[in-house]
Amino acid sequence: MAVVYNAALKLTRLDAVTTAIGSAGKLEIGTTAMALVLATITLATPPAPAAAGGVLTFTMPQSDTDADATGTAAAARIVTSADADVITGLTVGTAATDIILNSVSITAGQQVTINSATITHG
Repeated sequence: MAVVYNAALKLTRLDAVTTAIGSAGKLEIGTTAMALVLATITLATPPAPAAAGGVLTFTMPQSDTDADATGTAAAARIVTSADADVITGLTVGTAATDIILNSVSITAGQQVTINSATITHG
């Protein structure tokens, strides 16, 4: 049987993510298993308003005006300003993923803009 949290606790846990990110947290978009970081996007402060309905929705749009490398985006993670992992294993795609981009094909030097970014509590 799966662990189930009540609605209020889900929101508390998601809001704790926002606190853990702090100011100047970053979203790193990378290739499979984060083998190569393609883009680094500084998140808003705070990165998200209070969670609702079991979902934490990040403030958008956010972008990297100069992608770090060329490759296919497949994963993402959120780190603090000191590069400590807060969330790893985020999915990336053009629909039905945690991080939604216009295209997963990223070229070094191009602008990369997030269309939406959410974390859903299980």
